[in-house]
Amino acid sequence: MSYETLLVDVDEGIATVVVNRPEKRNALNATVRRELAAALGALGADDAVRVVVITGAGEKAFIAGADIAEFGARTAEEQRAVMSPPTVFDAVADLPQPTIAMINGFALGGGCELALACDLRIAGASAQLGQPEIRLGLIPGGGGTQRLARLVGSGQTLRLVLTGALVDAAEALRIGMVDAVHPDVELRTRTYELARAMAAHSPVALRIAKQAVRAAYELPLAAGLARERELFIDAFRSDDGREGVSAFLEKRTPAFRGR
Repeated sequence: MSYETLLVDVDEGIATVVVNRPEKRNALNATVRRELAAALGALGADDAVRVVVITGAGEKAFIAGADIAEFGARTAEEQRAVMSPPTVFDAVADLPQPTIAMINGFALGGGCELALACDLRIAGASAQLGQPEIRLGLIPGGGGTQRLARLVGSGQTLRLVLTGALVDAAEALRIGMVDAVHPDVELRTRTYELARAMAAHSPVALRIAKQAVRAAYELPLAAGLARERELFIDAFRSDDGREGVSAFLEKRTPAFRGR
């Protein structure tokens, strides 16, 4: 498929989705949101895709937020309709495959929320992240008060949400907002090293593992442990699970086929 605001590529099991509006710092307008939801839906249904990397075009911004120019003409009810589920943030979070946000530059507002919806966040050293909606008399509305709090705790979330302050990559790493920071010139190389390390494994196990870890923060402990056991059995009964055990016992490299 071709898109107006996205570049999408799949290579050796790794899909790359680039938000391609560098002249607008890759801001999330209606077209980007619509196309992202469509592209992620297609990738999620593609058995050849094992890992998805999301990033922004250019060197200045991952995604510098929502397109504020679209806000002015909307009524509150029109804005409610725009934000009704499923949102683009849901499309990212609900993708079956593991997702990596490759954060190059600014990740602000909705851009930060898109990164938060990914499973892993890898930042370049010059990246800056934040939820500056308070400066407009607003609050985050795409998960910034919820997913961020689950990552860094209520104190750090309130500090960022109530001040609108931006944090640099080093601070984001320290508080747990991102998972790794690399020099800007190494960001792409190191991100794809991680993606390839993940894509080398069973697609079935990757998807099941993502579900299991997600249960850790969605369910009480006892229910989460029960869910983990059932997911383990799902992996155990899969063709890939049987192949992995057989390959280990036979001292050979497993040939995972995603079944």
